[in-house]
Amino acid sequence: MTASALTRPGERERLVVKFGQIDWTLTIMLSLIAGAGGMMLYSIAGGAWEPWAAKHLIRFGLCLVLMLALAVVDLRVWFAIAYPVYGLGFLLLLAVEVVGHRSLGATRWLQFGPLGVQPSEIMKIGLVLALARFYHGLPAQQARWSWRLLIPAAMIGAPALLVAKEPDLGTAILLAATGGAVMMLAGLSLRVIVAGVVGAVAAVPPFVMFLLKPYQRDRILTFLHPETDPSKSGYHILQAKIALGSGGILGKGFGLGSQSQLNFLPEKQTDFIFATLAEEFGLVGCLSMLALYAAVIVIALRIANVSHSHFGRLSAAGVTATFALYVLINGAMVMGLAPVVGVPMPLLSYGGTVMVTVMVGFGLVQSVRVHRYSEVGRGAGLI
Repeated sequence: MTASALTRPGERERLVVKFGQIDWTLTIMLSLIAGAGGMMLYSIAGGAWEPWAAKHLIRFGLCLVLMLALAVVDLRVWFAIAYPVYGLGFLLLLAVEVVGHRSLGATRWLQFGPLGVQPSEIMKIGLVLALARFYHGLPAQQARWSWRLLIPAAMIGAPALLVAKEPDLGTAILLAATGGAVMMLAGLSLRVIVAGVVGAVAAVPPFVMFLLKPYQRDRILTFLHPETDPSKSGYHILQAKIALGSGGILGKGFGLGSQSQLNFLPEKQTDFIFATLAEEFGLVGCLSMLALYAAVIVIALRIANVSHSHFGRLSAAGVTATFALYVLINGAMVMGLAPVVGVPMPLLSYGGTVMVTVMVGFGLVQSVRVHRYSEVGRGAGLI
């Protein structure tokens, strides 16, 4: 097969050729982030592979194989399963309300024998796919503003409310923000965007005061003045700030972070691993890690931009928006610029569920890259 044949729309490519179309730079960037996560987990365990570092790296290896396998799946297959995946995620979220497994004061899991499933993670992918499919067949003028936009608004709002009720405020915010980003990327009118932002800001006070759980309300109110309750609700933010500040420019050195090594820093392996990185490697380490995240985001957006199908562009951009929001929310949370809402730093933090979601998402992005010349019928996207 010649190079020119690879660029013809609809040309069937052999599996080996598809693997050659994968963006290996993106794959390397993701591997570097996960490798840094394994290194930090090794450090905070006192120079031991257990209980976190070995599992983290093994999971990433398996997820990397999964991503590469999903990369060669035809984009039309992703298109076909978009609504079913969303529907499955939504039904499982409803099931959580009835038979969900309760742990640490929240009901977020479904237990199928030894296997635990967190439906909100399925919804992160399902929502992006379903919105991309919906907008794929929607005329540009209607995507700007029409009554049809009530449909994607409901598609975003319903699962976000169910997740918030579990309660899982961080994931609910992530779903709502990702959905909003896809709507804007699809061409939503600037006037509607401004009106939506104003409405959201106006809704924050009553939402905080009347709809949130007491501990969630305390987190949001305390982050403004954490010093008023340094031993309870303000403890996480204060300890994270101490870790961030004590690292200085170059950090204290690998394995020498006092806040993490002496267990002053809470959730040091998950939500606050970025603070551990700052303490041990300083400002230079933080900027280096953020540069890796920025590289992943830029590469993924470039992949979205070169796709010939609207579905491919929106699905890749939606996955990238989710990834960027993970980084933004966690970074702001660790620096005390946002409340502690339990959003991890992707691939850096310990946690298999989020890692699987992120890597499945990048499997979709890679599929858009491999099948960037594939076309999907314009009229096939509407519900």
